[in-house]
Amino acid sequence: MKLTRFDICFGLLLAAAGILLPFLHPGEALIQLVTLAAIWAIFAVGFDFVFGALGMVSFGHATFLGVGGYAVALATQKYGLPFSAGVGLAIIVGAAFALLFSFFALRVSGIFFALVTLALSQLIFILADSKLRGFTGGSDGISGVERPGFLGIDFYDPVHYYWFVLGVYALVMLAVISLRSSPFGRVIAAIRGNETRADQLGFNVNRYKQITFVISGGLSGLAGALLASLLMYMNPQMLHWTTSGDVIIMTLLGGSGSLWGATVGVIAFEVLKEWLSSWTEYWYGVLGLVFILTTIFFPRGIVGELEKGFAVYQKNRRRSPR
Repeated sequence: MKLTRFDICFGLLLAAAGILLPFLHPGEALIQLVTLAAIWAIFAVGFDFVFGALGMVSFGHATFLGVGGYAVALATQKYGLPFSAGVGLAIIVGAAFALLFSFFALRVSGIFFALVTLALSQLIFILADSKLRGFTGGSDGISGVERPGFLGIDFYDPVHYYWFVLGVYALVMLAVISLRSSPFGRVIAAIRGNETRADQLGFNVNRYKQITFVISGGLSGLAGALLASLLMYMNPQMLHWTTSGDVIIMTLLGGSGSLWGATVGVIAFEVLKEWLSSWTEYWYGVLGLVFILTTIFFPRGIVGELEKGFAVYQKNRRRSPR
């Protein structure tokens, strides 16, 4: 991935909005909502590392998010480990489950890949909800999940936790940009463009897919840890396949494969959800209709269409007489 002028300008705009928000005194509810959106954006960026970069649809990413949440909840609540150790464990566990899924799912492709990840994800959900309820708390979940504690900062303050999550999001985006701009990222792009040609050139396609899937799982585990910490609660619902469905909708709304598409898709999804849920109890159906119309009339997603418009503007500007 090569950074374009649009990517840089849009990134600076998002950064400015994120930094300025707390100084506008928006209220605790809005700070909590934006913090939630930033965490979901980390999850969506991790998901799009597989979906957008490789073109593979996974219905199993809820598992990686959920096991990350359980890792930090169990580490801090049951075993007394510090939050930093819990987050590290969440990343490792998310990556480990992604590696496990890849051994089965990467044997097939297309819709079969999606179905295998869905089946594995639901298996984990059932285990967490019933068979392992003594460990996971079942539907009652685990309450009192801790937040970070360092430098004497009170991260139970919504604004302080917002800054923490925003910093983690920035680091994740820098890591993703570096990865997708590296030789590894160019190989991934080549695999999506023409898998057969990449294989003929001597690249181990399955190995690259597996590594990408594992990285995606690690990022999803990180998001799960932050989400459980924000809510200070963890239950099996985070593992349900509908969570994977939500992140697919978010990514497509924003524009899969684009640098900022996953983030913008999350923001659009959360804003629409808040507005529609205050308007009708059938908000999810209305949101589904919005999603269908978006995919039909704006197949590039929000960021894709903005990028297209920006390119047309730049082209017309160069042609205009001085």
